[in-house]
Amino acid sequence: MTENKTNPKVDEFINKSKKWKKEYEKLRDIVLDCELTEEFKWMHPCYTFEKKNIVIIHGFKEYCALLFHKGALVKDTNGILIQQTENVQAARQIRFTNVQEIVDMEPILKAYIYEAIDVEKAGLEVNFKKNTELVIPEELQNKFNEIPALKTAFEGLTPGRQRAYILYFSGAKQSKTRESRVEKYMQQILNGKGLND
Repeated sequence: MTENKTNPKVDEFINKSKKWKKEYEKLRDIVLDCELTEEFKWMHPCYTFEKKNIVIIHGFKEYCALLFHKGALVKDTNGILIQQTENVQAARQIRFTNVQEIVDMEPILKAYIYEAIDVEKAGLEVNFKKNTELVIPEELQNKFNEIPALKTAFEGLTPGRQRAYILYFSGAKQSKTRESRVEKYMQQILNGKGLND
């Protein structure tokens, strides 16, 4: 591994890590061995091929993970890729709870990384579900009917932002809760902002 491949922001990220430091270091070595460019995006080490995101290293309370941006297109021959939630369409993770798991899986991890690079080289894209496949909750539709500017503002949001709102509003079991969620975020939608902006 040559020093010029490393990114100082990733050095800082790893040095500050309390829980997964050894795991991050080993994952970093493996990924850099695959000739990817090390960057720092979304507050995590991100590895790219010709400016296209391939994998991210990140950690959670119970595990750390190697996340493949287009993991849905990688042939999971070892059955190790995990879809974080049912709403995640493209990304897939390989999870670890200790550094030995990473060491033992190194050849497999490299094979998956090289396949993810091949997916990018081939220009393959994940077929995302269209937002039209998502059902607009009745409570939101009522507000659209009541305030046409809200509907216009909502339609002006990016598909990802629309999807996030629809999933969040629909996630409430009771109509009353859905209604209060819509009320709470109306101004944010009118301002052209997403759920988490």
